[in-house]
Amino acid sequence: MSTPLNAPSRDASGASRKRLSPCVGAFAVALALAGCTMPTHPDSAAGPGNPLNPAGVQLLDDTSWVLKRAQTSDGRPALDVPADPTAAPTLTLDTNSGQRRASGFAGCNRFSGTYNLASGNMTFGPLATTRKTCGPDADRLEQAYLDALAHIGTTLVQMRPPQEMRIIATTGLTLTFARESR
Repeated sequence: MSTPLNAPSRDASGASRKRLSPCVGAFAVALALAGCTMPTHPDSAAGPGNPLNPAGVQLLDDTSWVLKRAQTSDGRPALDVPADPTAAPTLTLDTNSGQRRASGFAGCNRFSGTYNLASGNMTFGPLATTRKTCGPDADRLEQAYLDALAHIGTTLVQMRPPQEMRIIATTGLTLTFARESR
């Protein structure tokens, strides 16, 4: 004779105990395991028309980038970015010290500070820079670059080749980076 789902049963000492169905136990184990899985952020989640994925921002730790373009919100060039990658602004995101540290070249001076990745976006703490002057063009590029990093509205990342990151500042400036090998 079968017992109902929550029917009392007796153990060896004669004490009454309620038994749960094996299905309830299996469900509890499956639920616990599902909570332990790591989330993934595949570029395919961005859809076929746009390979840039805001969820990919969580994959930016320990990467280096070089600025390729700076455009206005309507797609026009906003700044003269040097074609030579050794002269163009860079951004390195590093976790080797146990905390998230950003550093790079801003067009004239070096900079460093902290960064955070949360909710599909990247933000920077205060950035310290060296203090040399390099002339009006380099100074203008540097000021616009550092201002964009201080006012990020959206960050988009494509981690499949060609790896690309776009930072869209709240001012409308879009910085497009290519990944550098470290």
